[in-house]
Amino acid sequence: MKHVYAFVIALAASFSVHAADSGCDAQAAEKKLAGAAKTSFLGKCEVDASKSACDSQASERKLAGAAKASFVKKCVADARRENVAAACETRAEDKKLAGAAKASFVKKCITDAK
Repeated sequence: MKHVYAFVIALAASFSVHAADSGCDAQAAEKKLAGAAKTSFLGKCEVDASKSACDSQASERKLAGAAKASFVKKCVADARRENVAAACETRAEDKKLAGAAKASFVKKCITDAK
């Protein structure tokens, strides 16, 4: 049952983070950022959005102190990992990769992102 609950929380976090991603893109466009500046801004914006969503979840669970800090840290790391994996999958689809080529590309993409 704990695994189901953890999955539901992770799923909720990913939805809130993905919603924030489009907000980050809009903010970057509004600021007319490009290249490295846009990449840097998007990275920080997505982390901030993840942290905010994770803080909300910690508050809902009534966590405080070290338990809250630990939960938020893990939650943000999980959200980042999900975002990287989703971005790599999207890039593979854009390149119209399939099968072993897609799997290899996604694996390398995720490794490079670390």
